[in-house]
Amino acid sequence: MERVAVIGVGQTAFEAERRGSTYAELVHEAASAALDDAGLDISDVDNIVTASNDFWDGRTISSMAVGDAAGAAAGEGRSISTVEGDGTAAAFYGMSRILSGAYRTTLVVAHSKASEGDGRLITNAFFDPVCERALGLDAVSAAALQARIFLEHSGKTTEDCARIVVKNRSHGAKNPKAQLRRPLSAREAAASPLVAPPLRSGDIAPGSDGAAAVILAGEDFAKRRGGKRVWVEGVGLCADAPLGQRNLWESRALRDAAKRAYAMAGINDPGREIDAAEVSEQFSYQELLWLDELGLARCERVNLSGGCLCAHAVIAAGLVRLIEAALQLRGEAATQAPAVQRALAHGQYGLCGASHCVWILGNDG
Repeated sequence: MERVAVIGVGQTAFEAERRGSTYAELVHEAASAALDDAGLDISDVDNIVTASNDFWDGRTISSMAVGDAAGAAAGEGRSISTVEGDGTAAAFYGMSRILSGAYRTTLVVAHSKASEGDGRLITNAFFDPVCERALGLDAVSAAALQARIFLEHSGKTTEDCARIVVKNRSHGAKNPKAQLRRPLSAREAAASPLVAPPLRSGDIAPGSDGAAAVILAGEDFAKRRGGKRVWVEGVGLCADAPLGQRNLWESRALRDAAKRAYAMAGINDPGREIDAAEVSEQFSYQELLWLDELGLARCERVNLSGGCLCAHAVIAAGLVRLIEAALQLRGEAATQAPAVQRALAHGQYGLCGASHCVWILGNDG
């Protein structure tokens, strides 16, 4: 199988509100940054994949608002497709387009503006309209149920969750792209307001406005171009059963996605062979749960960017993890780990991690 490389990355700064920037302007900023990083012009891009969500954007066919901003109308036009979901799933599709042989390069861009919607109402709409929606559940209350049962089954504690908050906020303070850039002490994390037991405000990722973009290229194009590049060594994408039909203390979908990605990358012992990991922890307990399923419970280099707990533009969150993993491999991360030769990036989507996408990236060596 032809290898695919990440040859350019770009992301906006993430803020609670970017009132002066439309969706299209955020997408243009991220896409332009990725093109500049790759040393390319839009004419070098064969096709574009966008990630968006009609509920979060507050309009139908939300992708139509950002296509031109991503470069679809440049020159004689570019083939453009849309994925409804996390940015890592859009990157998965973009990679598939290259592997089909039809394209050499793909620009993948994802955006989200939490400030322009009510997350509680939007995520309440994710539930079954007949039996569940009227209960008033949303993503946070569902996560609280998952947190409670995970802690009971795993033997982990709220103190363990607080340590994740402290760690990620400490890293986020060094990340110029993060929304929350103030460290949080263990005492502050434990004393933050209770939102949905056992979740406190510090345990919950902030809603962010922003966008992210990556440029993928086939092996021949990437090698001829030279410059900055990291290689996709493995990838896995799996979806689980609906919320009421799966065990919330585990994630079979993440296990299966990781198994496929590890097999493709030739990884037998992820704890030893993964040098750094970026996982999408929309809530502090999820970092513990996801690491268990990834076989990385003892990995110390996790979310050195600050993770979602420091910036969470819902649709772009996983693509940011992919970017931060690539930056670790390039030696350009805000909090850089030494000697990173292989990194993992993870994205999730849906209630309590309904679907997961795992990427393994490596250097030329």
